[in-house]
Amino acid sequence: MSQHTFDEIIENIQNLHSQLEKEFDRLFAEKQRQFHYNIEKGKVIFEEGIRDLQRQYRTGLWKYIRNAKLGHILTAPIIYSVSVPLLLLDLVITLYQHICFRAYGIGRVRRSDYIVIDRQHLSYLNIIEKVNCMYCGYGNGLIEYAREIIARTEQYWCPIKHAHRSLTHHQRVAEFADYGHAEDYKKKLDQLRNNLMNDK
Repeated sequence: MSQHTFDEIIENIQNLHSQLEKEFDRLFAEKQRQFHYNIEKGKVIFEEGIRDLQRQYRTGLWKYIRNAKLGHILTAPIIYSVSVPLLLLDLVITLYQHICFRAYGIGRVRRSDYIVIDRQHLSYLNIIEKVNCMYCGYGNGLIEYAREIIARTEQYWCPIKHAHRSLTHHQRVAEFADYGHAEDYKKKLDQLRNNLMNDK
C-alpha cells in the first residue's frame, strides 16, 4: 500500500469520526427531548412531574441491600479501594500539566470536559446507586482526562506511530509520523508542537 493511499484512509477515518460525533450529538439532543430534560448552565433540569414519575421506579435502600448478591457486598471494599490511586492520579496529572504544559506552551486540558458526574440527579436511583454512579463517572472520566494529557505530551515529545497497532489508540496518533520514516518525523515535529499551542 502506498503512503498516499494510507494517508487517504486515515483522512477518511477522521472524517467518518467527525460525522459520527455530529450524529451522536443529534441523537443526544433527541434523548433529552424523549426523557424530558434540558441542561442549563451545566445543570440537569427535568420537566415538571418527571422526578415524581422516576421515584416510582426507585428501589428502597433496605430492599436493595437485602437483595444484593453476597459477591457484590464482599467485593465493594475492593472496588472502592481503587479511589485512593485514582485521587492520587488526579492530583499528580493535574499538577503535571499545570507545570509542564505552561513551560512548553501547550494548551491545558480542561478537567470538566472529561470528568462528568451527573447521574446522581436521577430520582429512580437510591443513595447507594447514586454513589456508585458518581464513582464510576469520576473514575472513567479521570482516565479519559489523563489520557488526553498524556496524548498531548506524546505529541510534543514523540509523535511517531508505533510499529504495532494498539486496540484503541488516541485520536492524535493519526497525525503522527510513520514508524521508521525519519524524514517525516523531522518534518512534522515542529508543526505538531505548534498545533498543541492552539489546543484549548
